[in-house]
Amino acid sequence: MSDFVFEQLGLTSRETKLYQTLLKLGPTSIRDIASHSGINRGSAYESLKELQAKGVVSYFPKGKRRFFMAESPEILLNLAQERKQRLEKTIETLKHTVIPDLIQSQPKLHHTDVRYYEGDDGIEWVLRDILNVVSQQDHKEYCVFSSKPIRPYLYRPFPTYTKQRVKLGINVKVIALGDGGEDAELSQRKWIKTEGAVDASYIAIYPPKCAIISLARENFPSAVVLESNDIAKAQQIIFDTLWRLL
Repeated sequence: MSDFVFEQLGLTSRETKLYQTLLKLGPTSIRDIASHSGINRGSAYESLKELQAKGVVSYFPKGKRRFFMAESPEILLNLAQERKQRLEKTIETLKHTVIPDLIQSQPKLHHTDVRYYEGDDGIEWVLRDILNVVSQQDHKEYCVFSSKPIRPYLYRPFPTYTKQRVKLGINVKVIALGDGGEDAELSQRKWIKTEGAVDASYIAIYPPKCAIISLARENFPSAVVLESNDIAKAQQIIFDTLWRLL
């Protein structure tokens, strides 16, 4: 029988061994319990008291001695249910009281969290982050600056990205640098005409974050994600201003 299950119920390995021993022996004196379990009498007695407090073991007097007996194994399910209820209450307290209080106690520093990602796995993480962040906002929309050379590499690791975005009801505004780009559902697009080729670049503004994706040598994609309300708001103002002018 797995000790892990008993550990999850709050029983130590010694308590588990004593409980299993009592189940096999039936009502038993402390001397016989110690003998059959291989645990010395002093330690066995202390653990039996703990088991009694947990409701797993009971005792009755017989002459001048105490005889201990294990409760029915169904009691273990009761222990599990009680621990589950306590954990659920703890989670609710964390969500609604403890975590908000801890956040309030933090100094209001205007810092920028910067993270770097590389390769197809990194780009997929960034794209999924955009969907996760925007889908939780009341106004489900983000903005993008995008150039044609980046597009073949952008959705390569996540070909169903647009379908997932539409499914989540997320709108996107795109300012395309140079030619290209396809119309898609829940998408608006405007263009900045350029002379000559443009470099591969993609900037997504999804407050409180901005993601910058580019290509390194041999078309190796990399990304930087900045988490800063101040930076995201400044980028949003730039985008909105330019959008109105186009």
